[in-house]
Amino acid sequence: MPGGRGGYRALLFCQYARRRTLPMPSIYQLKPRFQNLLRPLVRRLQACGVTANQVTLAAAVVSVLLGALVAAFAEHARLFALIPLWMFLRMALNAIDGMLAREFGQQSRLGAYLNELCDVIADSALILPFALLPGVTPLWVVLAALLALVVEYAGVMGPLAGATRRYDGPMGKSDRAFCFGLLGVGVASGLLPGAWIDGLLVLIAALLLWTLANRVRQGLAEAGRNHPPA
Repeated sequence: MPGGRGGYRALLFCQYARRRTLPMPSIYQLKPRFQNLLRPLVRRLQACGVTANQVTLAAAVVSVLLGALVAAFAEHARLFALIPLWMFLRMALNAIDGMLAREFGQQSRLGAYLNELCDVIADSALILPFALLPGVTPLWVVLAALLALVVEYAGVMGPLAGATRRYDGPMGKSDRAFCFGLLGVGVASGLLPGAWIDGLLVLIAALLLWTLANRVRQGLAEAGRNHPPA
């Protein structure tokens, strides 16, 4: 029967899509455990009247100020030690603003805009100072910053294609924070020469391209499962 054949084809399509779209490992997958650790703090912040949007804006402002400070005094390599410290705190703040929004009824259209825009602004502010290091090729730093922006844009486009917001790895936001935090430690300790940083930046750029392709592929597969062909 035509209807039966159509349903069978749709089932085959969904099974094929699931086989083709295995999740890519990412630090983002640890987020639920991280949130559980932060939940008592989130409750206290909510009781004090702190809002999700305030946390989002504060994280972005501090990121920009810190990036400007490190860039202005890039000749003092030890200042780059501030980047991994702040990257960790920023990941905590990113988790906190999401929990405040979801668990305490603070979700809003403005919050959705702030969440995405502040993330890419903060990313750029914390990545670009590496371009001022002696021996580092600025092109690779700028390329990494641009690819980070495009990767997040691809994730945001998921709902436009009929999927959810995509957070696939292997070089998502948390992964980038970890990698550039390690670069900051290497620079501050003097153990990472500029030539090595160039090589690591090329690797990060390649992983970002992989992440971009993965988010598009996973988004299309999810959209296909949500809206299978007749």
